[in-house]
Amino acid sequence: MRHAKSDYPDGVADHDRPLAARGIREAALAGDWIRANLPAVDAVLCSTAARTRQTLERTGIDAPVQFAQRIYDARPGTVIDEINGATSRFGTDPSTLLVIGHEPAVSAVALGLSDGSNRSAAESISLKFPTSAIAVVRVNSSWDQLALGGATLMRFHVPR
Repeated sequence: MRHAKSDYPDGVADHDRPLAARGIREAALAGDWIRANLPAVDAVLCSTAARTRQTLERTGIDAPVQFAQRIYDARPGTVIDEINGATSRFGTDPSTLLVIGHEPAVSAVALGLSDGSNRSAAESISLKFPTSAIAVVRVNSSWDQLALGGATLMRFHVPR
């Protein structure tokens, strides 16, 4: 999931930017969609940026959370590396892991992990991965073995 729409207050560092009013509303819509359409989230891996933390809070997802500085301003390989460590981070093998991060890494990770079977969703992601958007991928291996092409892109949703 990409963080919700952020604000750009003067004098605030990028890492500390809060959500905009639209982001607050859309993060809640994203949480509603996740609860209605996906298995229960049992672990969350989230960037340390203020806007990602606030996105998580506004989704209302209640699951164990690990905040990862490396997801902020990350390259796709770094995000995948963080996902590979999910089992050790949470002390269990999460069934449904929610990752909240930033562009351009989020779209690159979704497309890179995809086995290419859902062309429609991949095309939508390639065109634009808006704020609050959610790419749902089914992992075909354990988290520590997840690699490029190792997941099926199931859906792409933009809550509005």
